[in-house]
Amino acid sequence: MAISHFYPPKRTLMGPGPSDVSPQVLAALAKPTIGHLDPLFIGLMEETKSLLQYAFQTKNEFTIAVSAPGSAGMETCFVNLVEPGDKVIVCINGVFGQRMKENVIRCGGEAIVIEQEWGRAVDPQTVEDCLKNNADAKFLAFVHAETSTGALSDAKTLCQLAHQHGCLTIVDAVTSLGGVELRVDDWGIDAIYSGSQKCLSCVPGISPVSLSEQAVAKIKNRQTPVQSWFLDQTLVMGYWSGEGKRSYHHTAPVNSIYALHESLLLLQQESLESAWQRHRDQHEVLKAGLLDLGLEFVVPKEERLPQLNTVRIPQGVDDAQVRKYLLEEFNLEIGAGLGAFAGNAWRIGLMGYAARSENVQLCLAALKQALN
Repeated sequence: MAISHFYPPKRTLMGPGPSDVSPQVLAALAKPTIGHLDPLFIGLMEETKSLLQYAFQTKNEFTIAVSAPGSAGMETCFVNLVEPGDKVIVCINGVFGQRMKENVIRCGGEAIVIEQEWGRAVDPQTVEDCLKNNADAKFLAFVHAETSTGALSDAKTLCQLAHQHGCLTIVDAVTSLGGVELRVDDWGIDAIYSGSQKCLSCVPGISPVSLSEQAVAKIKNRQTPVQSWFLDQTLVMGYWSGEGKRSYHHTAPVNSIYALHESLLLLQQESLESAWQRHRDQHEVLKAGLLDLGLEFVVPKEERLPQLNTVRIPQGVDDAQVRKYLLEEFNLEIGAGLGAFAGNAWRIGLMGYAARSENVQLCLAALKQALN
């Protein structure tokens, strides 16, 4: 087989991620590579930390970009915080809550599972009851924006409940960061992780993570070693923190950090509040068009993510054929359903740079033609 250069087509990415990447971010990615311990790159790391603190709305000193995708951000939080025997209450209302449970088990912890209906937010009353019945629990873990269903949970209330019962919180914000209101310090989130490829509209492969002082103290006072060398944050702290010379830990993805820095700078220039509003505005236009096409939303209005719209596939419509048609005829990607929704729902993303009027109009026109 003859192998030649790869030239990808220009797609419009309106699935669950990755999302469209802006020309400015792609240009940043192509800048000359410098060393990961170069003083100029160390300066860029500091700026990136500051921009991440803004995006997360936190003053947490330990706010970094893990050199791996969001799944590694998840694992970073769990392997550093959860020790063998620790009881962790895990809220499952979709695929990514299930992955939290898997992490607890692999850390040797005891997972106390709260099963919720897929397509619905985590119920605070159920969480409170579980916290009362498990006074020795050390953590409450939940997904803020469940990517598999498009449901948004009340992170502020859930964190308040956790703290009232002496628990630290571990929060998945992979799809929420930059797309909906998220305030780490005001809401009392202890450990949070996200991904670069969703509402930040950066290239895949980076996971922003932020840890509170209480979470850092828990890590520093562990009784057992962190089971992952690469994700052991006691080792990484010396690379992302401190004045002057940094300790060598690994070779950071230099150009990807350029891209993340640019995407975060664009978010700051737009302002978080404006970005949140833009996602809401574009969602309203998309929602009206989808309803006109006769499509039904899976998630109730008050629990619905604006940046990830999950709709039921009409009876008699072939899921794969429609998505193939959109890709081949319009260079448009939407997402298939996951888990319980596989073959029964589409996930239409409006994330970051993709949350634009022209994308919404393209998606609606293409879907109308496909369904006809």
